[in-house]
Amino acid sequence: MTTDTNTNSAPPQLIDIESLDAKALLGLEESGPPISTDQPFRKWLYDWTLNPNIPGNFQATLERWIGILIVVNLFALVLEHVPALYDPYKQLFHYFDIFSVAVFVLEYALRFYLAPEDEEFQKKNTPRVAYVFSPFAIIDFLAVAPFFLQAFIPIDLRALRFLRLLRILKLFRIVIPAIKEFKELNRGRTFRQKIHAMVFESAYGGKLQTIFDTFIGIWVIISVLAVVLESIQSVSYLINLEFVILDTVAVGIFTIEYLMRIYACVEEPRFRHGFLGRFKQARNPATVIDLLAILPFFLEVLLGTVLDLRFLRTFRLARLLKLTRYNDSTKILTTVIAREWPVISASAFIMILMVIMTASLGYVFEHEAQPEKFDNIPNSVYWAVITLASVGYGDISPITPVGRFMTVVMALLGIGIFAIPAALLASAFGDQLHKERELLKTNLRNMMKDGHLDDSEIEMLRTEAKRLHITIEELNALLEHVHHERVNAQNKSVLPLHVIAEKPAHAVEHFKMLVSQINQLALMTDGAKFEEAAKASDSLTAKELALWQQLRSRS
Repeated sequence: MTTDTNTNSAPPQLIDIESLDAKALLGLEESGPPISTDQPFRKWLYDWTLNPNIPGNFQATLERWIGILIVVNLFALVLEHVPALYDPYKQLFHYFDIFSVAVFVLEYALRFYLAPEDEEFQKKNTPRVAYVFSPFAIIDFLAVAPFFLQAFIPIDLRALRFLRLLRILKLFRIVIPAIKEFKELNRGRTFRQKIHAMVFESAYGGKLQTIFDTFIGIWVIISVLAVVLESIQSVSYLINLEFVILDTVAVGIFTIEYLMRIYACVEEPRFRHGFLGRFKQARNPATVIDLLAILPFFLEVLLGTVLDLRFLRTFRLARLLKLTRYNDSTKILTTVIAREWPVISASAFIMILMVIMTASLGYVFEHEAQPEKFDNIPNSVYWAVITLASVGYGDISPITPVGRFMTVVMALLGIGIFAIPAALLASAFGDQLHKERELLKTNLRNMMKDGHLDDSEIEMLRTEAKRLHITIEELNALLEHVHHERVNAQNKSVLPLHVIAEKPAHAVEHFKMLVSQINQLALMTDGAKFEEAAKASDSLTAKELALWQQLRSRS
């Protein structure tokens, strides 16, 4: 069994709820990030655009959009290798390249101008020169240099495209700091724990775990789009080789992710114990989806020479389900289905009975009039379903009077029967959201009863409030309600002790208030000096001092 060495011995920072409002709890500041306007323009501009130490500025947004532009440039370069796609839109590709270069040049100029404010270069004798020769600046320069070189030096188009691939290196500006943060967070931890921090959400993942999830999500979208475009004959004919390469790379990435999850899942409390834990992880619905994302590729490679498995390529669309891992709505929907399954299964049973009965009646009344359409009951099921669901394509329709009358009756019944599951799911989904929001409010009320919140509590409440869309007005009302509860509890303390003792409920509240005050005193008082003063004056008994030490150890 391994133990984590990254333990934080520093006491948690406590925030009094009387100084906390809903905007602060949600991380929303009315006046924006704390950037003073009374500083030099260069420092002000750096704080707004490139300073990574100021939350709420544009630094993260700027890096995100630059990263997206780099990825789009990479795909533009790939498409330029297909003459049938490049030649008709050559001018559009050229304008996009000009736009990209303009953005990259502005970014380079901005970083060059603000280099004296950057912590990495401000202590140098010539900060801007130091920036120019830094690795990231060289990468930024190489990203735009080919565009300007072609204006003065005749460069072969293929060489130019290769040089433009250097723009992908700009992503290192985002990845390298995340890797450094990841190493710092996981210092002293085992290799398996590091893999776990990479693929599972935890306190040790940092930005690198977010980048990993984003990377997988992007490849899911790319691979699904490739499957969709591959179904278009004209597109598939032109770039069939590119589709094959892209699918191979995607399967490689998804396979590595799948193996990483299976290998590191035993670090999760619910997947302990080696083989059994990994088997339980493999049976998890999300992991089954991961397996379905790569299984068609390997089956086609292994058995493609024996069986015709081209139909399995369609199942590559199952990769889209991988995105459900990053969406809480699917988790809520799964919970709703599991909770309401008895009612859903009952309505599904009635639907099946209605379909079979409608198909049978359709066969009885229409078989002689339309033997080619209602040739048997199984084939009549198709007509029964589209009739009961009120779709009515019109390709199969009754022509006998009795058949038409029966169709009208069944269609009217089907409106109600087929609407039951949809109405049930919609109602249960809203009810589940309401329950989770009420649970969040209860947790918030319990956390704030002691009069303060620590950093971990605030982060948890902030995450849940955003996920469940708790409004600022609701949070403010809840904060005010908890404040009134605390005031009422404190008012009881002014009563004589024998009056409080007469009512057990008041006595319990009074006891909780006293313990809370002792806990607050333990947090604000120097423990060593307190015990030294108590022993020096001999004002506390051994039991009283032991009780103090016990309460302080729990604070």
